[in-house]
Amino acid sequence: MRQLGEDLDAHRKRQQALHPKLTLTAMYNCLEKLRAGERIEGRDKETYDQGLIGILRDLHDQIDAAVAEAYGWPAALSDDEILHHLVALNRTRATEEASGQIRWLRPEYQNPAGQTATTQGEQTAMDIGPAVSTDKAPWPKTMPEQIAAVRAALSAMGEATPDQIARHFARARTTSVQPLLESLAALGYASRADGGRFLGP
Repeated sequence: MRQLGEDLDAHRKRQQALHPKLTLTAMYNCLEKLRAGERIEGRDKETYDQGLIGILRDLHDQIDAAVAEAYGWPAALSDDEILHHLVALNRTRATEEASGQIRWLRPEYQNPAGQTATTQGEQTAMDIGPAVSTDKAPWPKTMPEQIAAVRAALSAMGEATPDQIARHFARARTTSVQPLLESLAALGYASRADGGRFLGP
């Protein structure tokens, strides 16, 4: 992936050096039209030729395939399927970290002493989740439904903590809502605010 990233960067810089008026915005607008099956004509045809957009598309396709392979996922996932996979992975990592297993990104910098993480073995009040209430919507059983429910609740509230969203559902736990919000934020469907709060789109 590193080599593919360097190839992509070199390609864009090379074409912009050859054509000083060529912008990344124009190149990627043209790429989107190409992916959508639209006709490339007029000014877009000039951008296509100057930016070698066919090569740009191929480089991005190779990067997408390499990322999917690195995660062990199929190469042709939709955006929704990617979101579901990321939420599942987030939950797995959260479970690992709760048991003391940390996957350091840069262990020589983040954990130079090679220390093993320890857990407190206690749940906070927020971990317990709200009591069941008959006037609350039921917590969905499947992950796609949970994602949609959390996203809709955050959109309606505008701004909320994971605990506040969990309280909107019967049998929902903050520990279940938290990774869903983090995944939504990572994909641009929400954003983080101070105090552990999340903002809707």
